[in-house]
Amino acid sequence: MNQHTRMLPCVLMRAGTSRGPFFLKEWLPDDLALRNRLLIGAIGASDSLQLDGLGGNSSLNSKVAIVSRSVLPDCDLDYLFVQVGVGVKTVDTLPNCGNMLAGVAPFAIEQGLIAALLDTTTVRIHNVNTGAKIDATVQTPNGRVSYEGDARIDGVNGTAAPIFLNFLEAWGAVTGKLFPTGKRIEQVDGVDATCIDAAMPLMIVQARSLGLTGRESPAELDANTDLLIKIEKMRLQAGVRMGIGDVRDSVVPKPVLVSEGDDVNTIVSRYFTPHKCHASHAVTGAIGVATAFALPDTVASGVHRSSGNHLISVAHPQGKIDLGIELVGQGEEAVVQKAAVVRTARKIMQGELHLPEYIYE
Repeated sequence: MNQHTRMLPCVLMRAGTSRGPFFLKEWLPDDLALRNRLLIGAIGASDSLQLDGLGGNSSLNSKVAIVSRSVLPDCDLDYLFVQVGVGVKTVDTLPNCGNMLAGVAPFAIEQGLIAALLDTTTVRIHNVNTGAKIDATVQTPNGRVSYEGDARIDGVNGTAAPIFLNFLEAWGAVTGKLFPTGKRIEQVDGVDATCIDAAMPLMIVQARSLGLTGRESPAELDANTDLLIKIEKMRLQAGVRMGIGDVRDSVVPKPVLVSEGDDVNTIVSRYFTPHKCHASHAVTGAIGVATAFALPDTVASGVHRSSGNHLISVAHPQGKIDLGIELVGQGEEAVVQKAAVVRTARKIMQGELHLPEYIYE
C-alpha cells in the first residue's frame, strides 16, 4: 500500500461482545504514523458518532485486529490489538482484547495463514501487546471454519460455534508482576484497591467503598459524574504505582467495581473502558477479576480455594462470563496457572475498505 491508496482489504467481524475490522499485517503500511491515521479513518474516530467509518459510537466497536504469522517459534500467529478513540484521534496498542481475540484464529484460517484440521483446529496466538500466549480452538468440520453452533454468550443474540480460549501466560504480561505495586491491597486516593496485572492491568475496588451496591446499570454509573471523576483520579494514581506511567492518554489500567455474587463461585463486576462502564464485560478483564477472586487477600477475594480446577463466573450487566481457573498452591503461595473461556465469533463482511482522503492530509 502507498500513500495514494484509498482502498484496502478488510474483514469485519463480531468477536465475542466486540466488533471491528480485521487486517492481515501485510495489508497495512509499515509506516506507523500512516498506519495509525489509516485506522483512525477506518473507524471514523474523528466523529463521536463514527458516522464516516466502521465504528459504532462505542469503544466496543472501535477495535481493530492486525494478524500475521508469528515471529516466535512456539506460536502460530501474532495478534496486535488496537483500541481506536471515539470522537478523538487516538490509537492505543497497550491493552489486549480477549473478545477480538476470539476472531483471530478463524480469520487467519480463512486467510490461509493456518491449515485447518478436519474436526477442530487449535492455534497458539501470541498477543503482541502484552506478550501473552493463548491457545484458541476453533470448530473446523471438513477442514473449513464453521461459525454455526449451539454456544451462547451473554450480550450476543442467537448461538454460534464455540471458540475455546486458553490463556497460558497472562499473569504479569504488561508490568512483569501479578501485583505490580507489591501489595495485594493498598489505599489509592483514600480507597482500598487491588492493582493486578492478569491478562489486563486492572484497578479493582469494592463497589461499597464508593457508596454503591455494584448492581447499578452502566447508564446509572455513566450518569454519576462525581463517581467518574473519582475513579479517573484513582486510575491515574494506580497507573503510576503499577509502573505504567502517565495513563491520561491510555486505556489501562481499567477500573473495575466488584461486589458479592449470588453464590460462592460468582463475583459481580462493573468494568470501565476506562471512562464509561462496559455494556457487558471484557474477557481479559474477566480473567483479572476471576484471578483476584480466586486468590486470597485482595479486595475481590472469595472463599478459600484449594489447588485444582474451579469454575468461576463473572457477572456483568448482560449476564455472565464463565471461566475455568486452574489454581496451584495454597495461601499466599497460590497462583493461577491457566484460565479458559468460551467465546463465539461471526464474519459479517469481507471486501474492500474505502478510506477518506482527509486521513492523508
